[in-house]
Amino acid sequence: MKLGKIPETILKRSVLKQIRHRREEVLVGPAIGEDCSVIDLNGDEVIVMSTDPITGTVQDIGTLAVHITANDIASSGAEVIGIMLSVLLPENTTEAELKSMMHEVDKVCEQLHIEVLGGHTEVTKAVNQPIVTATGIGKMKKSDMIKTSGAIAGQEIVMTKWAGLEGTAIIAKAKEQELLSKYSEGFIKKAQKMLDNISVVPESRVAMKVGVTSMHDVTEGGIFGALWEIGAASKVGIEVDLQKIQLKQETVEICEFFDLNPYMLISSGCMLIVCDSANLLVDRLKEEGISACVIGRITEGNDRIVINGEEVRYLEPPRMDELYKVM
Repeated sequence: MKLGKIPETILKRSVLKQIRHRREEVLVGPAIGEDCSVIDLNGDEVIVMSTDPITGTVQDIGTLAVHITANDIASSGAEVIGIMLSVLLPENTTEAELKSMMHEVDKVCEQLHIEVLGGHTEVTKAVNQPIVTATGIGKMKKSDMIKTSGAIAGQEIVMTKWAGLEGTAIIAKAKEQELLSKYSEGFIKKAQKMLDNISVVPESRVAMKVGVTSMHDVTEGGIFGALWEIGAASKVGIEVDLQKIQLKQETVEICEFFDLNPYMLISSGCMLIVCDSANLLVDRLKEEGISACVIGRITEGNDRIVINGEEVRYLEPPRMDELYKVM
């Protein structure tokens, strides 16, 4: 199999079809496009859980581990309570490196007002670089529960921030010397600082106040992959205007340098939100200093298309993320 998330066909055939729903407390379980499980507490509150490994980079691994999992929880509309960590380290790891990683973790937890609830830390021959897996736990009212599968035909799609956000920052840090052959140090530092915008917790809070039916943070597979996942989960069609998808110039330049498609590049920090009051949501997000725009709409049927002038592209299930071409 190829690097990255396994193809949707294999996920359905060899993962989802092998597991069974057994507990009535589990309101949302594993499914295409659903990043969180939801567990009923026999009251008006539910527990929301999600898990994610950081495998594409070693730099900022503690920061990424917390944010990526917190983003998943926030995309369900829940308040993040804390995370549990599994930290697997190669034999050559120093204690100073471990301490630095955990300092990153706690710094982000402080920013988000969440806790490290526990975990496991191990040095093993099974890995050749650090692998951190974070499992997040959140809570919310059952009546406020948001699923990726909540998109309804006739609604509009709002995008926050920029496509390729996370991938741009990761590449700018990992390939700094190569990029310096063409771009200034200031340009590269600006690209690296895009990581400062990786949390979608703020936009989730705004969206929940306005009222939405589906939220999905844009991770591996990029914005094209996330759009497909919303459509597949909700069993609806999608129509998006490519020219409305927001891109930073740093992303355009770096993707051209490495011959990457920015719309298929990992984009944590970017969120897709489906709702009835899209323009109101955009206004509320901008009031909070969050860049946002309407990029398309939900349609009847199963066609998921991106329009670029006279050209029409049909979206496909997510493939290997563009990040793996250079990392």
